[in-house]
Amino acid sequence: MEVTPAFHELLCAFQPIFTQPTFPVFVRMMTGWLLSHRRRFVTDLIWSSDSVREGHFSKYHRFFSQASWELDTMSRTLAWLIVTVLMPTGVIEAAVDDTLCRKRGLTVYGTGMHHDPLISSRAKPLTSWGHDWVVLTLILRNPFWSKGKVWSLPVVFCLYRNRQGVTKGKAKALAKLSKKERAKRKREEAKKRAADPDHRTRPQLAIKAISLIASWFPERQFVVTGDSAYGGRSVLSKLPPNVDLISHVHAEGALYQPPPEPVPTKKGQPGRPRKKGARLPGMKAWADDPTQPWDTLTFDEYGLHATLQVKFRKNVLYYKSGGQRLLNVVLTRDAVGQRPDQMFYCTRLDWTPRQILSCYAGRWSIEVCFENAKQLLGFEDPANRTQKAVERTAPMALVLTSLGILWFHKEGHAKVHFPERPWYPHKTTPSFADILCTLRRECFLGWFSRVPCRSERVKTEVAQLVELLSLSG
Repeated sequence: MEVTPAFHELLCAFQPIFTQPTFPVFVRMMTGWLLSHRRRFVTDLIWSSDSVREGHFSKYHRFFSQASWELDTMSRTLAWLIVTVLMPTGVIEAAVDDTLCRKRGLTVYGTGMHHDPLISSRAKPLTSWGHDWVVLTLILRNPFWSKGKVWSLPVVFCLYRNRQGVTKGKAKALAKLSKKERAKRKREEAKKRAADPDHRTRPQLAIKAISLIASWFPERQFVVTGDSAYGGRSVLSKLPPNVDLISHVHAEGALYQPPPEPVPTKKGQPGRPRKKGARLPGMKAWADDPTQPWDTLTFDEYGLHATLQVKFRKNVLYYKSGGQRLLNVVLTRDAVGQRPDQMFYCTRLDWTPRQILSCYAGRWSIEVCFENAKQLLGFEDPANRTQKAVERTAPMALVLTSLGILWFHKEGHAKVHFPERPWYPHKTTPSFADILCTLRRECFLGWFSRVPCRSERVKTEVAQLVELLSLSG
């Protein structure tokens, strides 16, 4: 089984990072992953790529667990493809977030108890056993084949590990405690355990991913969006020079004016310079201040369909998180009261409130990307146990997500057709499921074109079979 020539051309861009014997294995693994109708175990990839008789099966397992190639090098090649084709000029938007892949088994490398947003509520946070991946994506806005939509293309992948491995029993015991008692227990345990020099928090992994992408394109400017977990000092204070950040200001966050000029002492010597100016009113006081009227902005775009009232402050300090870096801050209030009041900061000082909020709204596409990768490309499926295999296998689903969108932009948009749905006759914008279906259909058409069809009935049956195979999964 083979992929289409255009998609194979994209895979060939990764050839320099593999050895000569390893690259064909990579192509077969990506082909099997793309065309598989079942869970993406390595053995299933061998079968779905029609490679059962192509060498011993152990070499496909060794591709992930032992072969000499680096995931960061693959990420660099993938980012180069995306930026060259889809973002040749202008500011590059990116988003960073983490997602949980549920797993079973206590001997799987890197697993731990992590917050599970799907089964949690605001009143009761719950955890699940699995892998937590910190992912950086590049944002593609309004391509010509998908007007009005925003797409996230994953490029950098980092596996987060708990500091000393949180067991299931300990996590369940913590979940039964109140929020205050749970925080106290964690502080006590943090004092007892020795510092782990190899441990990296999620924000530290995010900075690693941001620094990588910034170093690969030093001449380009990036604007990264992240939720409140990636808006603190550990990220904001370590941004590369060509990267700006948009994130949340905590509801109780303290904002300050810029520091005033040093005042000379009685002896004529300049005094110690202040690090911050006068404290500004908090979010509630600012929102209730009648001397600063609200401006109304209406948004009707991907990720944000609302009328918001906004207040705007330029050149303020979020000292606890940003130190002495000047920020622009936007306070938002939903005109119909469906959303709570929120504050956002932006390190790009020449952007307006509409630009800031519109850019942050595009961050929703990373959540859609995670859902597509899990449900359609088996991001949670791999069953590896060793370190290298775990760190390399699951990201292949995200790599294929980006390559699928890239292929659709170059060629697939001309070959997409939507199935007949009387209840949905006006669909014109493809989803990722449509992209994957189109790519599979072209792969199967290329394979079945070698089958002799001497009658119209056989041609019709083959066409129906191709359509059925492309829709499976």
